[in-house]
Amino acid sequence: MTMTTATGSEDFMRNRSERLRPIRAIKAFGRLIRDKEDTAQVFEIMNALSGRSVSRGYHQLLKTGEGGRQAFLRDELAHKLDDPTWLAQFPEGTVGGAYRAFREARGFSADGLAAVEREVIPFIDAPHPLIWYSRRLRDVHDIWHVLTGYETDALGEACVVSFSYGQTRNLGFAFIGWGAAREVQRENRSIPARKAVFQAWRNGRAARWLPALDYEALFERPLDEVRQTLGIRPPTVYDAVPVAARQGLKLRSA
Repeated sequence: MTMTTATGSEDFMRNRSERLRPIRAIKAFGRLIRDKEDTAQVFEIMNALSGRSVSRGYHQLLKTGEGGRQAFLRDELAHKLDDPTWLAQFPEGTVGGAYRAFREARGFSADGLAAVEREVIPFIDAPHPLIWYSRRLRDVHDIWHVLTGYETDALGEACVVSFSYGQTRNLGFAFIGWGAAREVQRENRSIPARKAVFQAWRNGRAARWLPALDYEALFERPLDEVRQTLGIRPPTVYDAVPVAARQGLKLRSA
């Protein structure tokens, strides 16, 4: 172990707290609403409100056969997700093909998201099992966009984090989802944002537990088949909102 990684683990153990910090989250949410592209504020909120959800989720991971295997291997999903050669092998219609199209259309990268998180949590790359699990939840975010059918407009992001709350019980996801829904309805009262995020939360609760999946194997399978197998219900409320209305959202406070 290098001095850098050792220091990272020590920093984590010294600074780790499962205490909720709602004031910090509220301030970060205000900054996020003023600029919805300020992704660092998402990590500020998650860091403030994660509580026991990370340790609880990791222990749940260990209780499943596949999750235990993933924890033993402790592979970094981001390395695969940023490998264009690996992604190129998946045909259209598969989870991998849909994910490739998703990120190519938006110019996203797993490492780009990781770089933003490092600004908020400098020890996020430390070799500790709980931090690895946190990285895993970060890296599956865009995969969950693909699996759930929520786009990256403001309402879609609110819905996918609400789905994530249903999966992880991390209060940071709930705070962002419900807070964003309130702001969406303030901006455009014709959009049933609260109904959409409530459905997303229920869909997250109803689906199989996704953090334990073997995502490399999942990428080879047809997307529609995977959704059915995992019990991921269609986002009917979100889909009923006209695309122009969703894309027109600014989410900036007056």
